Amino acid sequence: MGGDATIVWFRQDLRLRDNPALHAAIKAGRAVVPVYIWSPEEEGEWAPGEASRWWLHHSLMALGKELQARGSRLILARGRATSVLRKLVAETGATAVHWNRRYEPAAVQATARVAATLRRSGVASFEHNGALLSNPTEWLSTSGKPYQVYTPFQQRLLRELDPGPRLPLPRALRAPDRWPARLPLAALGLLPKTHWYATLAATWQPGEAGAQTRLRHFLGRGLQEYGESRNLPAVKGTSRLSPHVHFGEIGPRQIWHAVHIARRSRAGLVAAGARGAFLGEILWREFAYHLLHHFPHTPTRPLRPEFARFPWRGHARLLQAWQHGLTGIPLVDAGMRELWATGWMHNRVRMVAGSFLVKNLLIRWQEGARWFWDTLVDADLANNTLNWQWVAGCGADAAPYFRIFNPQAQARRFDPGHRYIRRWIPRCDYPNPVVDLSRTRRAALAAYETMRRAVKGEARL
Repeated sequence: MGGDATIVWFRQDLRLRDNPALHAAIKAGRAVVPVYIWSPEEEGEWAPGEASRWWLHHSLMALGKELQARGSRLILARGRATSVLRKLVAETGATAVHWNRRYEPAAVQATARVAATLRRSGVASFEHNGALLSNPTEWLSTSGKPYQVYTPFQQRLLRELDPGPRLPLPRALRAPDRWPARLPLAALGLLPKTHWYATLAATWQPGEAGAQTRLRHFLGRGLQEYGESRNLPAVKGTSRLSPHVHFGEIGPRQIWHAVHIARRSRAGLVAAGARGAFLGEILWREFAYHLLHHFPHTPTRPLRPEFARFPWRGHARLLQAWQHGLTGIPLVDAGMRELWATGWMHNRVRMVAGSFLVKNLLIRWQEGARWFWDTLVDADLANNTLNWQWVAGCGADAAPYFRIFNPQAQARRFDPGHRYIRRWIPRCDYPNPVVDLSRTRRAALAAYETMRRAVKGEARL
């Protein structure tokens, strides 16, 4: 093909708008060959779970249609990225490969292998930042160390962050003279063999168009009341953009600018508190990736090393009751049933359900993280890790261990009419509570003291 092609390796950036890698490839003036490589073996312990694979299937379908509408196509492949890209370079005569950076430890290693392989082949490689507003390597504390407390991290980004302008939606992509072979989407085997996902299909619209629709709906109706309604699981008070953001169907820079434009265009109708609360969630995600980059062991091990000595009590029957929404604790069970049915759970309820698992049941937070990983459509390694370690008290900026959410008090405060609970729990055949909340709270605090004494004893040796 005469060396007149550039490959764009799509990863978790399944969009055309504001896509730095795609924009740079188009700007180079060569034919663009978009490719997605399904390589679960290169994800380490964290290959996408079933809910994520369902979403990915439909997101790739949507991306393929968007590319086709612009005179291009999405090349689908399966296998190790180094082998696939080396073969595509040979077939297309590509002289450069562009991609957007990922931060998960296994993905970082895969990227390094790709870059080294391309370098040995004389092919240029370019890595861009399409997933975050910030670069984790550049934002360090005044001591030169990674941030481990959210508030100073947030305040600094609010003072100094410049996301830059959004990149335009391309009208057309120059096609190569001859397209390389590609797999049909079904050959990736992303859809689960059992058709349990009908409710997911009725709840979500994966893809860039679905992300844009949800953003417009939120800015038009939800943002104004976000500060008050975001903690109420019975109402649609949150953006529900998280799965779209995880798969890169919309980028944080797009959201950031859209919120500020909404502030100006609505002549102050959107309260500063609501905007700040929502943008704070965007920055919390930045904080999660900052931590994952600097502490790549945290998906499986606590950031605070003393928690390696915590006396957990693994109990398979209680874990299964929690997973299937059969604990007899209404708010917890409603959340777990919402998760199973829709692949999503309201954030307030996630905190309550997580606290119940690790503190009332004394089951390891890693068990909860893995269950969420398999069942959430927005399963994101950085966010999942930060949030579970936060609720377990063993991570960055963690709540004091004695802050144990009482599900009954939380339900009275945030679901006072039991609208959310009644939506997910029928009145018949409901089990008795599997544990006593007061007794297990005392047991959790006693376990924490046991850990503290053990750590203190070790320090004296």
